[in-house]
Amino acid sequence: MQQHQAAPPPPDNPDSADAFAPSLVRTYRVWQGSNVFLFGGRLIFGPDVKSIFISIFLIIVPIAVFCAMVARKLLDDFPHHSGWSIMGVVIALTLFVLITLVVTSGRDPGIVPRNSQPPEPDDYQWTENSSNGQLSLSRLPRTKDVIVNGITVKVKYCDTCMLYRPLRASHCSVCDNCVERFDHHCPWVGQCIGLRNYRFYYMFVFSATLLCLYVHAFCWVYIVRIKDSEKISIWRAMSKSIASIALIIYTFVCVWFVGGLTVFHTYLVSTNQSTYENFKYRYDHQTNPYNRGVLNNFKEVFCSRIPPSKNNFRSKVPREPLDSYHRTDIRPLSPMMKRTIRHMELLAGNSVYNEQEEEESHYRDGSENEARSKDGESKDSGLTDKSLDLSRILHTEGVEGQESSLGRHPPCETTPQVPDSIIEVGQ
Repeated sequence: MQQHQAAPPPPDNPDSADAFAPSLVRTYRVWQGSNVFLFGGRLIFGPDVKSIFISIFLIIVPIAVFCAMVARKLLDDFPHHSGWSIMGVVIALTLFVLITLVVTSGRDPGIVPRNSQPPEPDDYQWTENSSNGQLSLSRLPRTKDVIVNGITVKVKYCDTCMLYRPLRASHCSVCDNCVERFDHHCPWVGQCIGLRNYRFYYMFVFSATLLCLYVHAFCWVYIVRIKDSEKISIWRAMSKSIASIALIIYTFVCVWFVGGLTVFHTYLVSTNQSTYENFKYRYDHQTNPYNRGVLNNFKEVFCSRIPPSKNNFRSKVPREPLDSYHRTDIRPLSPMMKRTIRHMELLAGNSVYNEQEEEESHYRDGSENEARSKDGESKDSGLTDKSLDLSRILHTEGVEGQESSLGRHPPCETTPQVPDSIIEVGQ
């Protein structure tokens, strides 16, 4: 246990008073997800933020080659100096692609703030089974029913964030956050795609497709210009511009990738689906409760107001409570405590909702994060109030053969009771 030290004397320099004042710290410094923050928490990236530099490299280098080896030689080949427009358009389009890439990657995608404790702590109770004298854990229901436009939709409980996820939200196993209207985690932008950055992600892939087609087309224009000016065959003209051939092949490959994404996400927007929902629910074979018609679906994505972030990463919060929850100051556990934690994991694991297996076939949901979170919390030196109360079960450690008894009679196999009240959500 950490020992509290005496407070240091006040500094002589008033400018350095902030260095001694606080037991407060910026939220982004104790953030529990896997995100990377830059510029004092003003930009938030995913843990694979380095991939954005690869994406920028794959954009800038071909455009630099195009401007130097193709567009520059077409400047005077068109009347009224219109050849300069080729250079201007490609530069403007490239800047737009880069801006949308950075905006998509560097903003909060719609992270749902975690709870410091379960929504109804009274539901977590250790009760004694009178038949065999064992302890059983009463857990929160794994799902709740919500009615959306007359269709029942299940919202799941996230053990990592300790909350019932909002509609269309899911837990990203890469960033370790629940994200509103979760679409997918894109490794090329190094960020989750969700409610607050999906619009910019679509503009990024769409403009990247236009850029590839633009470069591809004018490389062919340059080759045809060489053929006509020198009166040679198309093959000899191609051999005189190796850079154009390389760019034609490169843009042809890229347009299948970004162009395919553009077509796919255009379909998703028109039907008001996310990538996650399309793979999991297959709305082609059932009614989509969120579909409002093609026009209204496009308005919802591109013309609606983007909601503000639910997280203020630069706000100051108490250091100690968050640090203890942030899995710091880890100490080794006693053998008795380890056995107790194994009992807890066994009890918790037996009540996992069956639908999770289907969900993890496409996206690794919160199960891995739940295991990681439980492991981190069990090693926390403080064993804060977010952990289960172990004092109620320590007396069972002396009972001989209890582990095998737990294995034969899992205490959590009883189906949790779903609340009688059903939430109804309109359009």
